[in-house]
Amino acid sequence: MLNSSLAMAGLLAQTVDADAGGGSFWQILFSGGIVGLLIILLLFSLSLIAAFLIFDQFMALRRGEVIPEGVVEPIQKLLAERRVKEADAICRQKPSLLTFVMMSGLAEVDFGWPSVEKAMEEALAEQSARMMRRIEYLSVIGNIAPMVGLLGTVTGMIFAFQRVAISQGGAGAGDLAEGIYQALVTTVGGLIVAIPALGAFAVLRNRVDGLVAEVAYLAQHAMSGLKRRSVKRPVPGTPIPPVQ
Repeated sequence: MLNSSLAMAGLLAQTVDADAGGGSFWQILFSGGIVGLLIILLLFSLSLIAAFLIFDQFMALRRGEVIPEGVVEPIQKLLAERRVKEADAICRQKPSLLTFVMMSGLAEVDFGWPSVEKAMEEALAEQSARMMRRIEYLSVIGNIAPMVGLLGTVTGMIFAFQRVAISQGGAGAGDLAEGIYQALVTTVGGLIVAIPALGAFAVLRNRVDGLVAEVAYLAQHAMSGLKRRSVKRPVPGTPIPPVQ
């Protein structure tokens, strides 16, 4: 998923045929002045940030990192026997999203199952929001990069038409086309950065949603032994005490 940075680097390193563009790519790049160069550098920086975020999040959102193996069944058995401290110790030995949610519930075990369930729901909501915040930076980059490229295009067109105005219409169609060509370089750069960033954002968002749903199911399953023991079924024929 490093396509954005590699493509951007290739765009910077590419040379254009002199007959087609009037010189090398570097000549076209620097002909845009300081503004054009800064915009290209900004797009290159955004591509590096996007590449880092994509790599980091694909590694962090692996199933083994979020849902460690060999946790659910032992904890379920321990909680069925009311061995809460041992279950908490297992969770602390394997820190992850799943064990964090279960530890939050175990911290409220003395207050009954409703408190346990509420604590797990709040912990899961908090952690899922934290996971989403990191990948939302990819959405930001994917939306900013085309705008930065469009800014370069607009400024380049301004400079191109300014050349025509200064020459009192003496500039030919070739001169105007060259200026527009220089301006469109930044638009291409912006799209090269934005497309992979938005694609990776969509994939990672779906992965987060799937992992969060699985964690919620497994946490409830692991705590089911505690839930069954906390439910006290009334003995048939026992009178209901009056409300005080």
